[in-house]
Amino acid sequence: MCGIVGFTTKTWAPDHERIRNATDTLFHRGPDQQGVYRSRTCSLGATRLKIVDLASGDQPIFSEDRETVIVFNGEIYNHLAIRRELESLGHRFQSHCDTETVLQAFLEWDTDCFARLRGMFALAIWSNAQQRLILARDRLGIKPLYFAERGEELYFASELKGILIHPEIERQLSLDGLDCYLSMNYVPCPWTLIEGVEKLPPGRWLEWQDGRITQDTYWSIPRIAPRSTSLEDAKAELDFLLDQSVREHLMSDVPLGVWLSGGVDSSTILHYAAQASSTRLRTFSISFSGRSFDETPYIQQVVRHYGTDHEQLNLSPEQDLEGAIENFAYYSDEPSADSGALPVWFLSELCKTRTTVAFSGEGADEIFGGYLTYRANRIAARVKRLPEGAIGIALRGLRLWPASNEKISLEYKLKRLLQGSLMPPEQAHVYWNGTFSETEKAALLRVPLPGTIKSILTGLKGILPGDGVAPFLKFDQEYYLPDDILVKSDRMSMAHAVEVRPPFLDHRIVEFGSTLPTDLKIRGACQKYLLKELMKPRLPTSIVQRKKVGFDIPAHDWLRGTLRSMMTESLTSAEAEHSELFRFETIRNYMQLHLSKRINIGYHLWGLVILFLWMKRWNIQSAPSLRFKKQPLAVEL
Repeated sequence: MCGIVGFTTKTWAPDHERIRNATDTLFHRGPDQQGVYRSRTCSLGATRLKIVDLASGDQPIFSEDRETVIVFNGEIYNHLAIRRELESLGHRFQSHCDTETVLQAFLEWDTDCFARLRGMFALAIWSNAQQRLILARDRLGIKPLYFAERGEELYFASELKGILIHPEIERQLSLDGLDCYLSMNYVPCPWTLIEGVEKLPPGRWLEWQDGRITQDTYWSIPRIAPRSTSLEDAKAELDFLLDQSVREHLMSDVPLGVWLSGGVDSSTILHYAAQASSTRLRTFSISFSGRSFDETPYIQQVVRHYGTDHEQLNLSPEQDLEGAIENFAYYSDEPSADSGALPVWFLSELCKTRTTVAFSGEGADEIFGGYLTYRANRIAARVKRLPEGAIGIALRGLRLWPASNEKISLEYKLKRLLQGSLMPPEQAHVYWNGTFSETEKAALLRVPLPGTIKSILTGLKGILPGDGVAPFLKFDQEYYLPDDILVKSDRMSMAHAVEVRPPFLDHRIVEFGSTLPTDLKIRGACQKYLLKELMKPRLPTSIVQRKKVGFDIPAHDWLRGTLRSMMTESLTSAEAEHSELFRFETIRNYMQLHLSKRINIGYHLWGLVILFLWMKRWNIQSAPSLRFKKQPLAVEL
């Protein structure tokens, strides 16, 4: 695992240390080795966390004639098979690392090589002879890659900080990104929260040559009609795919562990890893002792079942929560309002004490239908049939229900469900996973937003099928998974120099999931039906039958208690800098309503805290072209 960075210099000449300074911003991603390459037209940098081939493989890596050079972040699990094919074609290798395999594959097949790679990666290849720079990103967006065009030049990096170090990049807030962030809790690809900086979409490559940029797609999530298959055939195929994926993911020359939540996803990965491994596996978990959502009993069942070497940390106010959150502003790079980042931070810190590589269960919910929002879409359709005005009466009644300190209480779920049922299905889906509605955003800001989120949802609306599930799965695979779940995992783990591998995101499993009929994903109240049927005879019964518990924090409670001073200080201090964009009278009203337990809006406030901490850390300026437009001061929460 590594970090990569670089820029072109067609029309300017940087100081000699510019590429070294840019590379240093990613030191945490690769503390084992750092290297740079400079030429008249292109500079590249890499930081390396050594996982495979510890003795060699330092980056950048050059072709035999030194005319082509690569910097690479990730792992290619089928690189040995590709290497054997290349050797049969006459290629010679100097190391045993997958990075050199990718370089030689590019020399043989050019950009067609990316479709041959099975793994997670972001890379840059410079051909000095052709004066051509290629960037590419893995199919599911597991590894990040940002870029910015300025005139005829291109800047890129694994993290935004590798781009922001350049004085040529203005640190101006993107209203397109803000529009999405406030609705979705994250910024979907290709946007970011910095004007003029983009993410390279998953499954795409980009070419820069002589100041001109082109992009193309080498893979996309299949959009095909489900095939007819029996439960037994589907179980057999999934069993084969999971076994193969996990075995390939075990490739490592350093200690490896499993992140274990006690849910069916991480327990499934542990099962297949235990089958394939000849040594006792290490597992790592976070608990919330004394809370209703603590998963310790389930975790301990799985630990006993597989006899793992287990370590666990209880996440409570006794931990340095504020210190970790302050670090988010630097390591998260681009803010995510997903409060699950906090336990992932501490899980990564715990994991690093024993291992460098960890397996996770990410991706199963998006492939096999694990989120409650998929069922909420169906429930809301029935709610809409109620007599006109009944939903409004119910919502007014729920406002009399006292707010709870539970992470996600019954009253919170009912309010969000009913509010979402008043929206179009595609808007409700985002609202249930996100925070602010369109009306609430208008009350929060002094300027109109560009409607970026609406344009995304318009595309979703056009593909709604009769079952109302498949398009939302695809939406979450395209946006929520790479831009929230995987961003959270990558930034929090790499801040501690830990590589996280999600075996469910082998693209063959994603393609298989795309072919399944809906009733093999959600059957009645049972979600991830196929996966649970496969694992019934293998996991403890309670693990397969238990309800899903999200991996995040009790934000409502902690923002009224241990994190209250941090919240009030960060939101209050932001007013002096950003009152031209945000209505802080609305924010103060939100805080008062939350602290007095009249409503639960902890996740809304959490997102604003993270946003303002990030803007302060990176000196992000509001757009100079803002035009004030009076918005209603309504609080609809």
